[in-house]
Amino acid sequence: MCHQTVSLAARHLEANGISTIVLGCAKDIVEHCGVPRFLFSDFPLGNAAGRPKDPASQAFTLELALRVLETAPVARTTVQSPLRWSADPSWKLDYSNIDRLSPEEIQRRREEFDRQKEIAKTARYGPATK
Repeated sequence: MCHQTVSLAARHLEANGISTIVLGCAKDIVEHCGVPRFLFSDFPLGNAAGRPKDPASQAFTLELALRVLETAPVARTTVQSPLRWSADPSWKLDYSNIDRLSPEEIQRRREEFDRQKEIAKTARYGPATK
C-alpha cells in the first residue's frame, strides 16, 4: 500500500482517538505526512515488516513497532530499525534500477510480472472461458 495513503489514514485515526504506528521504508514521505509514530526500516519498498521468508526479522520488527507504539515520548516520533537489508549498501544502487539490468533480465522480469498478473486475475475472476 502507498506510504502516503497509510500515513494519512494513520493521522485520521489518531485524530479520532485511535493510536497508530506506521511501518515504512519511505522515510521522506511518511515524515512529510507527519504521522505520530513511525518505525523506519531501511529496506527496499514493500519490506517494511522485515525480510521476506525471515520470521525472526518479522517478529523483531513487530515487537519493536509495539514498543514504539507504547513508549513514543512525543508526536512525530521516528525510530529507525537496527536491522539491515545487507551489509553491503550497494543494494540501494541495484534495487529496481533498470539501468543496471541487462535486456535479458528486463525481459525475464517483465515475463514474471505478466505471469503474476495472470495468476492474480485468475484468482479474482476465475479461469478465462474461451
